[in-house]
Amino acid sequence: MTAEPTSLASWTRALRKQLDALGLDSARLCLEAGLDPALMEHPNARYPLSATTRLWRLAVEASGDPALGLKTSQYVSPTSFHALGYALVASSSLREVFERIVRYHQVVSDALSLELKTLPDRYEFYLNVPVGSPAPAPEAVDAFIAIYVRTCRNRLGRDFAPLAVFLRRPAPADPSPWHDALRAPVHFGAAQDLLQFPREAFDSTLEDGNQELAEHNETVLKRTLEQLHPITWRRRVCTCLESQLPNGEPSAERIASSLHLSLRSLQRHLADEGCSYENLLSETRQNLALQHMRDLHCSISEIAYLLGFADSSSFSRAFKRWTGMAPSQYRDSVLAKG
Repeated sequence: MTAEPTSLASWTRALRKQLDALGLDSARLCLEAGLDPALMEHPNARYPLSATTRLWRLAVEASGDPALGLKTSQYVSPTSFHALGYALVASSSLREVFERIVRYHQVVSDALSLELKTLPDRYEFYLNVPVGSPAPAPEAVDAFIAIYVRTCRNRLGRDFAPLAVFLRRPAPADPSPWHDALRAPVHFGAAQDLLQFPREAFDSTLEDGNQELAEHNETVLKRTLEQLHPITWRRRVCTCLESQLPNGEPSAERIASSLHLSLRSLQRHLADEGCSYENLLSETRQNLALQHMRDLHCSISEIAYLLGFADSSSFSRAFKRWTGMAPSQYRDSVLAKG
């Protein structure tokens, strides 16, 4: 049975501040929802999704404001998101910001599975509900989307706006708060929650980026993720892939043997966790590629070797599929950031 999704208790502090500003008794509402308000002062405490969803429902009822989630972002600070907040502040481009959000969002909440897709003319950022998991409150999704847009504006200027916003929530009686806050076409009743962003803005260099600070906070985030999640077959496979890729692309049979499993058993374990060997191979290579590309002492041919590609051209094709950029273009953007 899958464990119930959770989120950082400190993240809920922003909603409490919003409720207090409206003259409402946020502590009472938390207790009514089954949340211990004292846990919000503990940086690593977490609340179950069912309780935070009840709090959002009670908050909307008490305030009479269905757009309450949009307004909560003004009370969010970097500390609301653990070390992730500081890693985002130190990122050198909005693309890096959202790549880090995708990698480490589970530190904040595992109620959503995030994905950044690169298209020829735009980036698409998906907020997916994991298979078999309950959906978060629509107001919580509104809050996250408003925070992501606010993060962009903090880095590029207050006039920044996404190309479009798609929300699964039904159209509200008055959609103007969403249009006013996001300043973009908003499509309600969509098949998926997603944001569309212009590529040029996402790929441009942010002058206040600090790679050393970002990487320091990533170290903290990796350690936190390891503490949050038990050793899964997914993680075991990724660890094997990382160690074996420099010797060439390993087959699923070879990885299964390394884990003392039959191929069929490995495939069954991964299917139970909602993934496949092929997806993990691609995901592991992509994550390692982005790390290696930031090491300017590592040539593109060396990176291709470390990732188990037969040659540099095979790596270049895969890298362009992942990022929409050739490795040399990506490396030039890293150099431009100093």
